[in-house]
Amino acid sequence: MSRPSSQPSSRPHIVLITGATAGIGRTTALHLARHGYHVIATGRRTAELDALRAEAPAGARLDTTVLDVTSTESIARAVAEVDRLTDGHGVDVLVNNAGFGLVGPLTEIPDGELRRQYDTNVFGLMAVTRAFVPAMRARGRGRIVNVSSMGGKMTFPFMGAYNSTKYAVESLSDALRYELAPLGLDVVLIEPGVIHTNFADTSMKSVPAYQDTIYGPAIAKADQLRARMEATGVGPEVVARAIHKAIRRRRPAARYVTPWYGRVVMGLLAVTPTRVRDAAMRKMSFLTASTLAQPDQLHGATVRAQS
Repeated sequence: MSRPSSQPSSRPHIVLITGATAGIGRTTALHLARHGYHVIATGRRTAELDALRAEAPAGARLDTTVLDVTSTESIARAVAEVDRLTDGHGVDVLVNNAGFGLVGPLTEIPDGELRRQYDTNVFGLMAVTRAFVPAMRARGRGRIVNVSSMGGKMTFPFMGAYNSTKYAVESLSDALRYELAPLGLDVVLIEPGVIHTNFADTSMKSVPAYQDTIYGPAIAKADQLRARMEATGVGPEVVARAIHKAIRRRRPAARYVTPWYGRVVMGLLAVTPTRVRDAAMRKMSFLTASTLAQPDQLHGATVRAQS
């Protein structure tokens, strides 16, 4: 069976982006609109979507619609709105970007918070993908771009909840790539490193909840750890360009690591003995026996209930 052509038609590519109200999603929406794509930017906050649409370059086609990736009803409404905006054509490219990061020691994170992390980053991504794949499959052409992370290949202390969702996205994307390729659909992963957006600000909001645990002294230094990591960061436009490359290439790579030096970092880590890597991670994150609180220093604090 020959593979259907993935060449674009004469009409502009129609690209739907989830999580487009801020950060990578917002920057990508504006970048693609400037390059002639019909962009449908989605997110949960109407005011931010309105502001994004108002910022679109003159003559660009940038539509917006509300989409909560954790709501079946919201996804169904978004599919109907996309059909209306595209005269029934649907989307040519789906950019699964919606997500957030939960920071905290894994044994202290309540079950409800962990489920919320997975509902958005994993189950939401798959729910949106299932909703938009049928139209692509019917045309025998389409592309899914999943925004993962370098944290989907390496785990950082206090980021285990978030990192594990990105590990899941990596595996799901591999399986989708195998299963959809015979039908003419490409699946591409984008793996950003540290990006200067409001992502870290949002993630750090959960930190105070763990001050009274045994990890309190290390958590108290979270701003120092954040500063160390952000020193290697780049702006979201770097990721937007990588997504654009993944869309416009006739035969895209399976993965795009961005910025470029992320590939060097991951290569070095791959050949570093686990014991050495672990020691470096613990030191960087202030996870040593001398810096963690002792049980008698917790002033009667009890183990956090998992609810």
